[in-house]
Amino acid sequence: MKTNIMKIVTAASVLFGYIGFNAYHVYAFDSTANEKITVDKHEQEKKATAFLSTELPEKKIKLDKKEAKLNRDQETDKKSTKDKQTKEKQSSDVVRTLQVEATAYTAFCEGCSGITRTGQNLRKNPDQKIIAVDPDVIPLGSKVHVEGYGTAIAGDIGSAIQGNRIDVFIPSQSKAMEFGRRHDVTVKILSRA
Repeated sequence: MKTNIMKIVTAASVLFGYIGFNAYHVYAFDSTANEKITVDKHEQEKKATAFLSTELPEKKIKLDKKEAKLNRDQETDKKSTKDKQTKEKQSSDVVRTLQVEATAYTAFCEGCSGITRTGQNLRKNPDQKIIAVDPDVIPLGSKVHVEGYGTAIAGDIGSAIQGNRIDVFIPSQSKAMEFGRRHDVTVKILSRA
């Protein structure tokens, strides 16, 4: 019997506590003024909302900074992706890679005409990058990249240039002698004529 009474009292306390908690008016006692104060619950909610809204601009600034950082990260990712695509395109532009023996030649030697097989005048245009090739290995007119020399055009042939041998044009005879003969030079054919 005592347990039933306890259950009823507990249930009533919980019920009235819930009702009191959700009441629209809260009664309080101010100990300093010794008077009862009535506070409208809606006014409390307005004050709480006003208090929270003063914090919102600071939170928005923090959010804007995070968004700006996110945008920078996305731009960096886009740039990185573009760089990768450019490198892939450059490597996919290589038609063929081969190892050759490279020798330097000049157009300013005794008995040299300076006119290539494809008609370029190397004496009038000494800054051109031209290589002499075996047309059966590297077609005339092809764009190539020669390790240690740079990007050039396969624009000449030579009687001693057969198989995997090339001559690179260097305008200065002393620089041509300095280049000398090099073995296992990598040549990348970038485009065929």
